[in-house]
Parts: sequence; C-alpha cells; structure tokens
Amino acid sequence: MNLYEDNRTRRSASRGKSQSGRSGYTGSRNSRSSAGAKRSSGGSGRGRRRNSRKDYTKVAIVGVIAIILILVIALWAKGCGGDKVQEETALEESLEKNVTVDGVSVTGMSREQAKEAIMANYAWSMKISYEGEEYEMENLIEERVEQLLDEIFSTQEPQETYSLDVTGMEELISAQAAAAAEKWDKPAKNGEISGFDKEKGTFIYSGEEKGLVIDQEKLISDITAKLAAKEFDAVIEAVGVEQDPEITEAEAKEMYQVIGQYSTTTTANKARNTNIKLASETLEGLIIQPGEEFSFNDTTGPRSESKGYQPAGAYLDGKLVEEPGGGVCQVSSTLYNAVVFAGLKTTERHAHSFEPSYVTPGEDAAVSYGGPDMKFVNNSDTAIALRAKLEGSLSGKIKLTISVVGIPILEEGVTYSMHSEKVAELDPPAPEYQDDQTLPPHTEKVIKEATNGSRWTTNLVIKKNGEVISDERLHNSTYLGHAAVIKRNDTDTQVTTEGTGETVESLNPDMTIPTVDGSTVEVSNGASSSTSGPGGEAGTSASQTVPETTVPQTSAPASETQPSESSQESSQNVIAPHPGQENGNVPGTT
Repeated sequence: MNLYEDNRTRRSASRGKSQSGRSGYTGSRNSRSSAGAKRSSGGSGRGRRRNSRKDYTKVAIVGVIAIILILVIALWAKGCGGDKVQEETALEESLEKNVTVDGVSVTGMSREQAKEAIMANYAWSMKISYEGEEYEMENLIEERVEQLLDEIFSTQEPQETYSLDVTGMEELISAQAAAAAEKWDKPAKNGEISGFDKEKGTFIYSGEEKGLVIDQEKLISDITAKLAAKEFDAVIEAVGVEQDPEITEAEAKEMYQVIGQYSTTTTANKARNTNIKLASETLEGLIIQPGEEFSFNDTTGPRSESKGYQPAGAYLDGKLVEEPGGGVCQVSSTLYNAVVFAGLKTTERHAHSFEPSYVTPGEDAAVSYGGPDMKFVNNSDTAIALRAKLEGSLSGKIKLTISVVGIPILEEGVTYSMHSEKVAELDPPAPEYQDDQTLPPHTEKVIKEATNGSRWTTNLVIKKNGEVISDERLHNSTYLGHAAVIKRNDTDTQVTTEGTGETVESLNPDMTIPTVDGSTVEVSNGASSSTSGPGGEAGTSASQTVPETTVPQTSAPASETQPSESSQESSQNVIAPHPGQENGNVPGTT
C-alpha cells in the first residue's frame, strides 16, 4: 500500500466514526422524543428531570463552598506561614553567598543551625570570683545573638560578614555586679547591747566587727572590658573593701542611755500586783534588734494560772470579771508611753473599753492574749533593751517604771510628747435594776452612780529646743460609760431579817458604796476589797480618795480621777518631756 492509499484509508475510518457519532446523536434525539411522549402521556418524566436539576444544584453549592474553603486556607497559609516558608526558602538561597559571623560561616544553614554554630563559637561561661568563691553570671549575649540572626534572616541580600554587638548593655552588667556583691557584702557591726545579766542587773555588750563591701564600680568596668574583647569565658576577680563600724564597743557603753521612760502606780490589790510583777519580769533586759517588731502578747505568752498569774478584775465584753492576768494592761500602757517618748515606731495600740485611771485616757494600750496587742518596731540602727523596775510591796501600792535603753534615735534637742484632750461626753448605758425586797415598799436606792462615756483626741507634739515644730493628730479613742445600778422594791411588802423585827435597811444602810472607777465594793468589818479597772486593769481601792497614779484633768468626769503629776515620773536622761502632762499613743488605732 502506497502513501496515498494509506491516507484514503484513514479518511474513510474518520468518516465512519463521524457517522457513528451522528447516529448516536440521532439516537439521543429519539430518546428525547420518546421522553416527550412519556411526559405528554403521564408526566412521570417531568419529575425525574426536576430531581436531576436538584442534584445538579446541590453539587454546585458544594463545589462553591469547597472553592471558598480552599481560598481561605490558601490566604491563611500565605499570611501566617506561607510568607515564612517563602522567606526561609529565599534566605537559605541567599545564605549560599557565604555569610560569616565573627569568622564563623553560616552559609547554607537554617536559623537554628546558625545559632548553634555561633553559640558554640562564643562559649559563654563568664564568672566572678572572690577569695575562692565564684558567682556564675547570667548569659548576657544570647539575646544579642537572637537579634543578630533576625537581621541576617530578614533580608534577601545579607552582608557577607557580621560581628556580634555587645555595646549598650550597661543595665545588664550593673545588675550582675550587684547580684555578685550581694553574695559577699557584709555590713559592719557596731558595738551594742547583746545581753543582760539578771543577777548583776547589768547589760552585756558585744564588740564591733568590720564589714566588707565589693567594689561594684570596678566590677562593672571589668565585665564591660571582657565583653568588648569577647572573652566570654573570663573569670573576673572582684575586689572587696573593708568597712569600719561607726560605733566601737567602748563607745557603745558610753552612748547607751535611757531614751524613754514612764512610771505609774498600782493599787494595793495583791493578786493584781502579782500579775503586774510577772508581766514586768518578761520585759526586764529584753533585747530588740534593729528592724525587729516587739509584741507584748508574744513576749509574755498566755497569762495563765499555771504560770503564776492570779485571778483579778478585768473587763470582758464590757463586764467586770475575775480572770488570770487581770492588771497586765497597766504594764503594756506604761511600756507604750516609754516607747513613744523614745521615738520608736508603734505598730499596734488599742484603747480600753472604759477610761483608765492610771494614765490619761487616750494614752493607754489595752492587751488581751489572743486579741488586742501592743506592738512596736525598733526603727533605730542599733539594738535596744527594756528595763522594768518595781518598787514597793505586793500587798501595797507599787511604783512601776519601764525604761527603753538605747542610743538616741531623735536628733539632739528634739523631743516627742503626747497631748490628749476630751472632745465629747457620751451618754451612759441604761440603768441596771436589781430587785431588793429589803428596801421599803415601792422605793429605789442608787447603789452605783452612772458615769458618762467619752471621746478623746491624741496629738503627737514634736519640739526642738523647746519650740513646737509639729502638733498633729494621731488618733481618736472612745470609751464607754458605766450604767447606774439601782436597787428597788416594787412590791407592797418588805422582807425583814430573820429573828429580828428590823429590816436589813435599818441594820446596815451602806451595804455597798461606789468606787472611783464606778464599780462597787462590799463593806465588811470596816475593810474594803478593790475591784478591777478597765480592760484587765485593777481599779483603785475604795479607801483611796485621790489615787497617786492620776493626773488632774479639768475636762475629766466628776466620777473619775486622773493621774497626778507627782506619780508620773521621767528620768533625767530621758529624751522626752515630763510625762505627767503630755502622753499619747500611736496613729491609726481607736
């Protein structure tokens, strides 16, 4: 067969296929004609066509949704990861141009590989040493390496050579120098009180000690130089400078003195005085270090009978009760005044429920174990000590003097004092009535007069060379009044003493008498027993007309007496005014 015949054969085959295709198309047209006939005869073909269209619509909708999802994913990939992938690919290609960092080639490396190679070259192990001890410095260059890699891998055309920049690191270097200095710095120790010999009644002093200060300026300079030279494995030797103490032991013995002192006088209640003695003994010779906080409750501990404390009058929820430790508030209040005069910082103080009789109202400090406390902080630079002295017999009145011993806190010529003033009287509670059929029918008898409550303000007065330079409010104190106690007989009869034809009234018209603090004292065979004062304080004996521990106050209630000036004493060495007139307490309490 020649080429011509071959082409004719191919054309014939092509025409045959074409005719076959036309036959198929004709068949299709015949099919549509038959379908039309079916639709005209019964309509079943129309339903199938509609279902077919619905299927096409669903497919189209699904296709559109798929296309939208693909576009969203593509856009997200481009924004979040695509750029990075493209960037890293381009950068890896750019690193083929031979990039080095301080002589280390990172050509063809990924970012992580480049970082590993650079950090291996720098080998950070810088330390600070002092007398055989070492301080390992934090790695100061790792962040700079990250910054350098950011620069290299963020450009399409990186430089051929780079060098790590170690400038502008002053803050980081200073922080490392300070941390190392803290490890070895030792402040100089002044000579100061360190103990108390109770048998001899004398203080023990500790000797002075030299301190050590690391030269941080030199250390900063040395670290900076090593970083600039990129000697990241250097060991830098720190230099220490001795620091002399400000006060020697001999000087401390001369400088320590009584810087605050206060005295009060107790009643003749033996149980109460026993409690005061026990609480005072816990204060005697107590050393309080600089910055240390003193707590009266923590120092004395629970005032329990097992420790020797005896039941004595105290106020509990405004009611007079007998409880172990009654009277110790006189110790805390006396200490409180001495602390304020010394210039120490009081951190907790509470007023009593009722006006005290042994200090000016507003200048007391109530305590109760597990409750109100009296606290102060030694805000001086040296240790301080406490002394507590009792003068007198436990069965009689005792003079209690508490002193703060230390190196003066206040500037020379400066004194702290307190001034308290009553600013309001408050109505007493409603009377308390007691049925007593020994009284004549339908009569009453006042057993205890009512006393008003009061509100006091207390100011801190600061003087310099006798002139007032500050007189500012510290706090307000509010005290409750005492209710009147009245006996009455509301009946028509009167009970008489058995065996006599006389009433109890006619036998003894003064079964009870009011005391100076408003409580009652029973009279028996001419002797009187004292009752307690406010807040765990024993009150004054009924046999006292004017207690020695009171101070005259023109604004005091008629039923209350205040501490007299003669009983409130201050040492000649005290850096404080005469406490008989100006006393006080701390800010922020009520």
